Amino acid sequence: MNAENQASILAEPGMLLLVDGSSYLYRAFHALPDLRSPDGFPTGALHGMAAMMKRLRDQYPARLGACVFDAKGDTFRNTWYAEYKAHRPPMPEDLARQIEPIHEMVRLLGWPVLTVPGIEADDTIGTLSCAAAKKGHLVVISTGDKDMAQLVDERVTLINTMSNEALDVAGVAVKFGVPPNRIIDYLTLIGDTVDNVPGVDKVGPKTAAKWIAEHGSLEGVMAAAAGMKGVAGENLRRALDWLPQGRRLITVVTDCDLTGHVGDWPAFESLALGPIDHERLLDFYKRYGFKTLLKDLETSLSRSSPAAVPVSGDLFADPPVPEGPALEKRYETVLDFAVLDGWIARLQAAPLAAVDTETDSLDPMRARIVGVSFSVEPGVAAYVPLRHDYAGAPDQLPMDEVLNRLKPWLEDARSPKVGQNIKYDIQVLANHGIRAAGFQHDTMLQSYVLEAHKPHSLESLASRHLGRAGLSYEDVCGKGAKQIPFSQVDIERATLYSGEDSEMTLQVHQALWPKIEAEPGLRKVYEEIEMPVSGVLQRIEREGVLIDPDVLAAQSQQLGERMMALEREAHELAGQPFNMGSPKQIGEILFGKLGLPVIKKTMSGAPSTDEEVLEKLAEDYPLPAKLLEHRGLAKLKGTYTDKLPLMVNPDTGRVHTNYAQAVAVTGRLSSNDPNLQNIPIRTAEGRRVREAFIAPPGNTILSADYSQIELRIMAHISDDTNLLRAFAEGMDVHRATAGEIFGVEPAAVTSEQRRYAKVINFGLIYGMSAFGLAGNLGIERSAATAYIDRYFTRYPGVKRYMDETRASAKDRGYVETVFGRRLWLPEINSPNGPRRSGAERAAINAPMQGTAADLIKLAMIAVQGKLDEQGLATRMVMQVHDELVLVVPDEELDWAKVEIPRLMAGVAALKVPLLAEVGTGPNWDKAH
Repeated sequence: MNAENQASILAEPGMLLLVDGSSYLYRAFHALPDLRSPDGFPTGALHGMAAMMKRLRDQYPARLGACVFDAKGDTFRNTWYAEYKAHRPPMPEDLARQIEPIHEMVRLLGWPVLTVPGIEADDTIGTLSCAAAKKGHLVVISTGDKDMAQLVDERVTLINTMSNEALDVAGVAVKFGVPPNRIIDYLTLIGDTVDNVPGVDKVGPKTAAKWIAEHGSLEGVMAAAAGMKGVAGENLRRALDWLPQGRRLITVVTDCDLTGHVGDWPAFESLALGPIDHERLLDFYKRYGFKTLLKDLETSLSRSSPAAVPVSGDLFADPPVPEGPALEKRYETVLDFAVLDGWIARLQAAPLAAVDTETDSLDPMRARIVGVSFSVEPGVAAYVPLRHDYAGAPDQLPMDEVLNRLKPWLEDARSPKVGQNIKYDIQVLANHGIRAAGFQHDTMLQSYVLEAHKPHSLESLASRHLGRAGLSYEDVCGKGAKQIPFSQVDIERATLYSGEDSEMTLQVHQALWPKIEAEPGLRKVYEEIEMPVSGVLQRIEREGVLIDPDVLAAQSQQLGERMMALEREAHELAGQPFNMGSPKQIGEILFGKLGLPVIKKTMSGAPSTDEEVLEKLAEDYPLPAKLLEHRGLAKLKGTYTDKLPLMVNPDTGRVHTNYAQAVAVTGRLSSNDPNLQNIPIRTAEGRRVREAFIAPPGNTILSADYSQIELRIMAHISDDTNLLRAFAEGMDVHRATAGEIFGVEPAAVTSEQRRYAKVINFGLIYGMSAFGLAGNLGIERSAATAYIDRYFTRYPGVKRYMDETRASAKDRGYVETVFGRRLWLPEINSPNGPRRSGAERAAINAPMQGTAADLIKLAMIAVQGKLDEQGLATRMVMQVHDELVLVVPDEELDWAKVEIPRLMAGVAALKVPLLAEVGTGPNWDKAH
C-alpha cells in the first residue's frame, strides 16, 4: 500500500477497524517467550495482544471498531463437512487460560468484543466488513490470516501489525499472484491444511496462481481439466467432484445474522470505540505483572488528569468515575410468601422502586419470566426466582400466585417505579396478563437524553457514572455453545446478578436525574417526549401489523420469474451466457466484448463494475440496466417477499417489530426484527410489498404523513422571509425556490427548473457542497456554485442560520432541536479535516432531523391520547420516518381522516404551518 492510500484511510471519518482476535492471540502466544505473572499465570499472549491493540489505536484512530474472537463449539461448516478442522490440535492449555483475561483486557482498552456462537470470527468479520462497505465506510481488518484477503476491495484493506504489512487490492495481487476476487479460487486449489480442507494434491501457490491467470477462474480451470498434462492435471481431475465443496468451506460468509450481537444490526453505532478504563486497566496490569505498559500508563496519568487524556475516536468520552467505597450488598432471595409480602409492603411504601425481569428470550413478545428483582435503596435488593429448573434447585414460589400478589403494585400508577429499558419489561409483564403502570423513569432514556452519542447499557452507565462494574450476563450464563439459559443459573448467583441490575438501576437514576432536572430543555424532552412515547411504542409493538402471506408468495414468484427473464435478456444482449453475480465476467462482457466506456477503475487497475458505474452506463446502454434491475429484484425477494412471512408471530398471526428508542443520535426511531422502515419505495416492485400490509375485515388502513417536514423546520429555524412566505401562502416550495433562483414567476417555472430547485432545497439541508450538487444534477461545478450563490442571495436567512450554527456548534460541542434535544458533535473541533467537515454538515442537518423526530413522537403521543380519551378502537400499527400508519374501524374512518391530520398539525406552533396528509385503503400501498 502506498503512502497516499494509507493517508486517505487515516482521513476517513467513518472508518471501521476490525481485529481478527482469534488469529492474533495464537500468533501472540507463539511469538513471545513463556512470560509469567508473579503468581505463575501465563501472560505471553496477553502481552502480545496488549501491544497490538495499543499500536492499532495509535496508528488507526477510528471511531468504530471491534475485536472479534471465535466462540467455543462447532459452526455451520461442521454440518457441511464433518472433517472440518478435525485434525487441528486442541488449544494449548496455557493459551486457553489466557482467553478470558484477554477479552477483559481488550474491553478495558475501549474495544467492543464480539463472539458469536455458531459463527467463526472470519464470517463475523466478513459480514461486518461487507455491510459497512455497502454503507460507505472504509474498513480496515487487522489480521494475519491469508483467507481474509478475499474480502479486500476498494473499501476494505488488510493490515498486519506484526509484520507491518498492509494489503489493498493491488497489494493482494502482488502478494498472491491473483486479485482479491480470485483469492477464493486460489485457496480452493491449494487447500487449507490447518482447517483440514483438501485442495488439489501437489498444487501449490505458484501453480494455482498460474492456472487462474491462464483460465480466468476456478470454473475455467475445472473446465480445462481434461486437457491438463502431467501429475498436476491428473490430480486436478481426481479433485473435480470435491472442489465445489472445498470452495464452499473456504468462502468467508458475508451475510450472517448478527442481530442480538451487534446492537441495532445492521447499523454500526454500537461498535463505537470507547474510552480506555484507566483505573481498572492499572489494576489489571498490576494483577498480571505487566511492567512496561504499567509504567507507561502510570506516567501518562501522572502528567495529566484522566479528563485531559484524549482517547482516539471519542473526544467526548468521560474519564471513568473512580470507584468509591465498597458498597455493602444486601441481596435477599425470596423463597417464601412471608418474605414476599414483606417486600411488597416495602415496595408500596417506597418513594421510588426499581424493578427488573429475568426471562427466557430476548424477543419481548415471546419472553416468559424466570425471576423478578426489586430494589428500594442502594445496596439493598431482592430476587424472586420462579422458574429455575436445574437439578438440585430449591423449591420456588408458584409463579401465578407470586404475580397475582405483585399485580396490584405493578399496575398501580401511583406507585413510582424505575427501570432500565422499561419497554421490554412492560412487554414481558403483559405476556403474563399484567398491565404495568407507574414507570416514571427509565435510566436508558435518561442517558439517551443526556448523552445520545454514548452507550446506554446498564453496564456502561454504571461504569461511567458510578465507577461500578457488575456481573455481566455472560458471567452467569457462560458464552457460546456452552451458554445456559437463565433458568439453569444457580439461584444464589442469579440473586446477585438480578439484584445488582435493579439496585444499580436505582443508583444510576440517582446520578442521572439531577442532571436532567437542572436543564429545562432536556427535562422537557425526557418528560414530555421520550417517556410518554415509550408507552405508545410498547402498545404499537404489541398490536403488530397484519400481513397477507399469499400476496407476498405471489410477489416472490413474480420476482423470480422476472429475474429469470432478465437473465435470459442479459445473455441475449451479451451474446453469450455469463454469471450475473460475477464482477469479473460482467467486466469482461461490458468492457472487453461490448467495448463500453470505462467509467472508473479499481485500485488494481481493472474496470470497475460497481453500482455507480452500472447506473451511469445504464443511461445509454441496455445491458447495464438489466444487470441493475436483476440485482435490485434479488435483494427485494431475499429481504422482504421471502422473509417477511417467516417473521409472523404464530400466537398473534401478525408481524411485531421492535422500535429501538435509544439508538439514532438525532432522536429518530429505529425499527428492527423486522425493519419496517426500510421497505423500498423507489421502484414499483418495492412499493408493491406494502400491498401485503393489510387491514382486517371491517377496518381500513390510514396513512398520515407530514408534508415536507424538514423544509418547514428549516424555514422556522432560519427565519428566512422568502421561505416563510412560500409556506405561509401554501405555495409549491420547490416551484417558489426555482422562481427565486432562475428569476422567473413561479407559474413560468419549467419541470426541469423545479427538479433543480428540489435537489438544491434538500441538498443544502444535508450540507451538500457544489461538487455534490453538480454530480446530482449532472452539471458543471461552476454552474452548481452559481446556483448555490443565487439560492443564498434569495434566502439570506438560510445562509445566516448555517454560518451561526457552525460557529455555535464549535463553541458548545452540540446543536439543539426546536424542543431542546441536544445533538452532540464529538468531531466538530477535530484537527482531522474530513472529520471536522462531516461534523459541520451534521451540525446543519441535525437540528432539522432531530426536530422532525421530536414532532413525529409528539404526534404519536397526541394521537394515542385522543384515541384513549374518546375510547375509540382505532389503533396505531406502524411509525415510518414522518408517517403514522393506523388501522381504523370503518365506522370511525370519517372521524380519523379529519382528526388524525389535525392532531399531527397541532403538536407544535412553528412559524410555518405543519401539514399532515392522509390516505386510506385496504392495504398500506393503497393508503398512499
